[in-house]
Amino acid sequence: MAEVVRMPKMSDTMTEGVIAKWHKKVGDKVSSGDLVAEIETDKATMDFESYQEGTILYIGAEEGSTVPVDSVIAVLGEEGEDYKAALDGAGSAKEESGKTDKVEDANSTAETTEKPETKVPDAQVEAKGAVDPESIGATVIRMPLLSDTMTEGVIAEWHKKVGDQVKSDDTLADVETDKATMEVTAYAEGTLLYIGVEKGQAAKVNDIIAIVGKEGTDVQPLLQGGTSAPTTSEDKKEGDTSAQPASAEAAAASQSAADSDARIKASPLAKKIAKDKGIDLSQVKGSAEGGRIVKKDVESFTPAAKAATAPAAESAAPKEAKQEAPAVSIPQYIGEEKFTEKPVTQMRKTIARRLSESLFTAPHIYVTMSIDMDSAIAARTKMNEYAPVKISFNDMVIKAVAVALKQHPGVNSSWRGDKIRVNEHVNIGVAVAVDEGLLVPVVRFADGKSLSHISAEVKDFAQKAKNKKLQPADWEGSTFTVSNLGMFGVDEFTAIINPPDSCILAIGGIQQIPVVKNGAVVPGNVMKVTLSADHRVVDGAQGAAFLQTFKKLLEEPVRLLV
Repeated sequence: MAEVVRMPKMSDTMTEGVIAKWHKKVGDKVSSGDLVAEIETDKATMDFESYQEGTILYIGAEEGSTVPVDSVIAVLGEEGEDYKAALDGAGSAKEESGKTDKVEDANSTAETTEKPETKVPDAQVEAKGAVDPESIGATVIRMPLLSDTMTEGVIAEWHKKVGDQVKSDDTLADVETDKATMEVTAYAEGTLLYIGVEKGQAAKVNDIIAIVGKEGTDVQPLLQGGTSAPTTSEDKKEGDTSAQPASAEAAAASQSAADSDARIKASPLAKKIAKDKGIDLSQVKGSAEGGRIVKKDVESFTPAAKAATAPAAESAAPKEAKQEAPAVSIPQYIGEEKFTEKPVTQMRKTIARRLSESLFTAPHIYVTMSIDMDSAIAARTKMNEYAPVKISFNDMVIKAVAVALKQHPGVNSSWRGDKIRVNEHVNIGVAVAVDEGLLVPVVRFADGKSLSHISAEVKDFAQKAKNKKLQPADWEGSTFTVSNLGMFGVDEFTAIINPPDSCILAIGGIQQIPVVKNGAVVPGNVMKVTLSADHRVVDGAQGAAFLQTFKKLLEEPVRLLV
């Protein structure tokens, strides 16, 4: 019966894909795991491997065309089969997919519940209760969590059927997740007693998909227990799909089977890893049944390992191949993942809330300017010879900002929804870092205060902030904010506006770099500043004009004293 192939969702943000290249054409035979096409998503160009088998009867998207996720891109079926019915049914099936999934889930649950009732009396089921699988010699295989966003997986292919013998490390099935097609590996040995999800159907994470145990074991008590995972040691194994080491005899038998097969047998995940690492799969020894190459075979493969495990192949290789450069053996490093969590303080919660509101509400515009600080350095040195308190560059920045704001009142404003408030007073918020986060005490009427006054006030605020003695009145009422990271060696940065202000000025450190003065390259001292402005209030030209005035004030510091 013909089956439609749809555009897969290959990333969490993908809504459509571009067919970059078709590797198959109409009439070609396709096997499970064959590379069908290359699909360009919003993040990368990825290989699309088929999890169906048959002949390509129809291709619905040309190379270079854009196709929405879940739209039909091809149809597979028997050679000569009429595929139009499958195409006609694809549209209605897509519309009813949500309802169908719910019905299938309900039927699956009902079927799972009904089967044990027909074979096991109610009294016997109640007497058994929650049965430990180990007590009856069985192992429950559940749908594993194969990615951090996975909620369910689709069985793309079963590699075993009921009654088959299963060995540890055999690949039971290929599972299609929300991100990729990955393999589920057995972690138990025995007979496959039960398959709970058919090919093409979905199962939620932790649902029973198979049971392995001794031949003839009654699995009904396990099925009657439901699909919730028991809190046993098996759960710890379940999340880990990495393979256990296979015995040398099994590996040798697998290799001989692989050599007899002209087509390389490998899982989709193994193929992807091999491609990423540049490994030739023909040189990799498969450890799963039939010589099938799985994830651990590719990850553990090195030329040195191959030489040790396959001397016969080495002796048969051409002389030129033996003269290749020796492989680098990378030692295994075992680390420990650990972390520490601490509760979010009320201060950090407030900072997170206010800055998130600011960044995602106010459209930010950024204007950066470089300032020659040679004159400011000389002026500060001279002023500190007479000032009652030591004046810092940050004090000079605050004073220059205050003076510039009086000349550009439009920057000293705030957005009020249906109106813009232009402040005639100048209150400068000064960002101060503390252990718990960031506080912004306010230097009020900064344009009318001397540099010494500003310096003493800022130092007092900083001390109060570290001692947690600032009062709400100390950090309320700013009209503009200054954030200085220059003392930490930061060259330049952008800051998030501190509401209700419409602007914040980020100050970088003073750098000694070559500059051109009077046609000659000489040493210079340059400071970069970046104005972040609410574009609803301040335009780029308006912000640039403010920075020009600020720049002139610092490059000619005598203006600050007038």
